[in-house]
Amino acid sequence: MSSASRIRVMVVDDHPIMRAGLREALQASERIEVVAEARDGEEALRIALEVQPEVVVMDVLMPVKDGVDACRELIERQPETRVLMMTASTRTDAVIDAVAAGATGYLQKHADPDELVAAVIDVAEDRLQVSDDIVKEVFAMLRRDEGPKSPQLAEQLTRKERATLVLFASGRSYAAIAEAGGNSAVTVRNRLNRIQDKVGVQSKQQLVIWAVRQGLLDDVEAGLGL
Repeated sequence: MSSASRIRVMVVDDHPIMRAGLREALQASERIEVVAEARDGEEALRIALEVQPEVVVMDVLMPVKDGVDACRELIERQPETRVLMMTASTRTDAVIDAVAAGATGYLQKHADPDELVAAVIDVAEDRLQVSDDIVKEVFAMLRRDEGPKSPQLAEQLTRKERATLVLFASGRSYAAIAEAGGNSAVTVRNRLNRIQDKVGVQSKQQLVIWAVRQGLLDDVEAGLGL
C-alpha cells in the first residue's frame, strides 16, 4: 500500500517509551503511517497544525497542556481532524471531558496493539464511538447529579440544532455529524458554538451535561436500554 493511501497518524504522549510503543504498534499495520510525534499538548497543537494528520492518538494526562485542552483547541481550529484519546483512567468524568472536547474515540491504555490499530482505522472512518457501557455509566452519573433544567431554552433550539447537539453529546465527531447532515465540519463547529451561546454555558463539557439533564438524549438512552 502506498504512503499516499495510508492513514496519517500523529502520536502524543509525554513518556518516550509509550510513544515508541504506540509508534511501533501502529506502523506494524500497512494501513497506517505515523507522520509526527509530540511530548505534550502544546507541542501537539503546534505540530498538528503544521503536519495536518488525519488522526491524532492523544494521551489525556500530560504536562504543559493536557490532552483534553489540546484536543479541544485542535478541533476548534481543524474540525476535520479525528482524535483518539488514550488514558489509564476509568473515571466517567474523564470520558465526558474527552467527548465534549470533540474526540472521536476513547481507548484505555491497557488495550492491545490490535485493538489500537482497529480503533485508529475506525476513527479515521468515523466509525468508532465511545462504548455503550461507558455511555451508560456517564448518563447514570449525570442523572444522579441532578442539576437545573431549562425547558424553555431546550424548546428554543431549532430541529437542526437539537439533532446536532444530540449527536455530539452521544460521542459523534464533527466530521461524522457533518456527513450525516450534508454539511461541513466547520458548519457543525459553528452551530455548536451558537448552541453553547444560546443556552448560556461556558464549555463543550457543560453543553454535553446540559443536554443530558434536559432529557435531549432520552432516545439514545432508550436505545442503550437505560
